[in-house]
Amino acid sequence: MIIQLDKFGTTLVSRPSGKEAFLAFSPTLNQISTEEEVIVDFKGVIVLTPSWADEFLTPLKKRFGARVQLLSTENPSVQATLSILNQPQ
Repeated sequence: MIIQLDKFGTTLVSRPSGKEAFLAFSPTLNQISTEEEVIVDFKGVIVLTPSWADEFLTPLKKRFGARVQLLSTENPSVQATLSILNQPQ
């Protein structure tokens, strides 16, 4: 399954917005088979904040683990956010 994040907008900011996006997409996630990869495509995303990404990507990774793949992460905003999320807490 490919999740095109630009469907949620090109400026992805705020925890409430990220949580809302994840909850809205949850019924679709329930249809993913146990072997299927989950590809998150950042193409078209201009701004991604750590708060939005934490609410969307963190539960996605908790649920699907290593099956989550990230595409089109060249944007500096996306790279910085992913770097922050990957720091040990």
